[in-house]
Amino acid sequence: MKDNKDYYLTTAITYTSGKPHIGNTYEIILADAIARFKRQEGYNVYFQTGTDEHGQKIELKANEAGIPPKQFVDEKAAEVKRIWDLMDTTYDRFMRTTDEYHIKQVQKIFKKLYDQGDIYLGHYEGKYCTACESFFTETQLVDGKCPDCGGLVHDAKEEAYFFKLSKYQDRLMKHIEEHPEFIQPASRKNEMINNFLKPGLQDLCVSRTSFKWSIPVDFDPKHVVYVWIDALTNYITGLGYDVDGNHGELYKKYWPADLHLIGKDIVRFHTIYWPIMLMALDIPLPKQVFGHPWLLQGESKMSKSKGNVIYADDLVDIFGVDAVRYYVLNEIPYDNDGSITWDLLVERINSDLANVLGNLVNRTIAMANKYFDGIINNPNVSEAVDDELKEAALQMPKKVIAKMDEFKSADALDAIFTLLRRTNKYIDETTPWILAKDESKKDRLATVIYNLIESIRFAAVALIPFIPSTANKILDQINTDKRDLLELNQFGLYQPGTKVVEKPEMLFARLDPKEIQKKVEALQEVKPEVKKEEAKELITIDDFSKIELVVGTVEECKKHPKADKLLVSKINIGTETKQIVSGIADKYKPEEFVGKKVIVVANLKPAKLRGVESQGMILAGDNDDMLEVISVENLPNGTRIH
Repeated sequence: MKDNKDYYLTTAITYTSGKPHIGNTYEIILADAIARFKRQEGYNVYFQTGTDEHGQKIELKANEAGIPPKQFVDEKAAEVKRIWDLMDTTYDRFMRTTDEYHIKQVQKIFKKLYDQGDIYLGHYEGKYCTACESFFTETQLVDGKCPDCGGLVHDAKEEAYFFKLSKYQDRLMKHIEEHPEFIQPASRKNEMINNFLKPGLQDLCVSRTSFKWSIPVDFDPKHVVYVWIDALTNYITGLGYDVDGNHGELYKKYWPADLHLIGKDIVRFHTIYWPIMLMALDIPLPKQVFGHPWLLQGESKMSKSKGNVIYADDLVDIFGVDAVRYYVLNEIPYDNDGSITWDLLVERINSDLANVLGNLVNRTIAMANKYFDGIINNPNVSEAVDDELKEAALQMPKKVIAKMDEFKSADALDAIFTLLRRTNKYIDETTPWILAKDESKKDRLATVIYNLIESIRFAAVALIPFIPSTANKILDQINTDKRDLLELNQFGLYQPGTKVVEKPEMLFARLDPKEIQKKVEALQEVKPEVKKEEAKELITIDDFSKIELVVGTVEECKKHPKADKLLVSKINIGTETKQIVSGIADKYKPEEFVGKKVIVVANLKPAKLRGVESQGMILAGDNDDMLEVISVENLPNGTRIH
């Protein structure tokens, strides 16, 4: 049984298909802030991250690069680790799914589940998305494409082993109901219940025969273990879990995990597949899975094909590590996507880090040196305004703790910067430069400077999880060893008689937007590689003539009752009115879509999308998050498109 002061935190393991961008990197920064904060609270933290290194996509990319898959993932894993280290993250274990111990345990887990009847051999026939490495039925597709990534799918049929998810469905639902904190935020929990558990779980494909770069099923070597059992079990194998019961000390100490921190796009795998695997293995479930939102570039998801990817190391080269950490931790809301642009970065760094924080520290230390040769004393000549500052300082840690217990880093930072702004206001209220002109006010001036230094100490200690290098630099400059969170329970612990540094180092310089723009343009001179679509097989005019394209008017439109991304439209195509389900709800509101003249594939075989019949397809163009329905203006309903 783990001790109450032990805390096990994991990130998702990063897929080694390419270099992680700042949106991917946000997760490790947030996890590090949580880990550092928990250590401040006195927890024995074990923080695990790592890389997911098997799968068909990696095998294909390695073949394209002309190198063995192991060499390919070694290079990509090293790059991920370099970025994580660059961002000053304090993980305890960098897990790789090509680690020999992990491979052996995955094989043993697979065999155990097979022997007890939870895994069985069958055949799979369906639509396969290579990008997501997932099979889907026809009804699960959205406009004929992958419901997860929107990419192309192709027909696939192969022998496969399946895991009996349905066997544990009721038990999982009961666990979720009895542990409301298990899936957070609540919106993610509702999505899992309504979209997956209530409609009923299908058994999960857990082996493949069409590629080789994965862990072999040792009792049936033509099969390799499919991604889920391989990737998800890293959270226990990384601690030394052993199927035979000879567990390592870390597993005994730290499991069950206190927090799996993951992106919102993989919540299903971590809150349905993973807990059911654990139930089948008779292992306690993790206490909480938190699906964080995305960091968008402007209003769009980052993608290489759009050329809008921003990398963490480029940001660090221009702004520095702590500025980048501060921005992403401050700008992403609790359960909504955040945004990053070069202009917003400059604005936030100038307003918060340079003006509010950096200027406060610099001018306070400068005044201490100017008026008292850098020696801080507290004659305690107080006024009412001092009490207001002290109260603000004492309330701040309580707010930070409350917000970080909910993983609301932006709100925690807001509480700290509220104190910093109050401290800046205190300077204006007490006017030290005027007090310095009156010898009789010298003790009052010394008290003011002491209160400023102590308030800065409060803020710096609280900032350690978020901008650790800067926070410790501030504490070094005011020369204090009072750096524990528990030492923020009393205002006045800064030791009188302490001497601050003579020449404080500038923490954050104000940035010139024009100079930053030049640096950004220099970065972008090397054009991003644009991903090419796979070439389609040439067709004849006879093939094309089989498709009946006609003009239709949208007469009714509403949201799909079970899928947020789908719209259900009634479209008049002249001879009849067709009901068509389309994955365009992110771009079009139902009321805006009514009245549009669109082009319809009228002779498409009807299919059910999330339980609602679709009798055709609307033509649209899309490129990642850019989507536009093709429309016409003057042609009457029923007009054939040639």
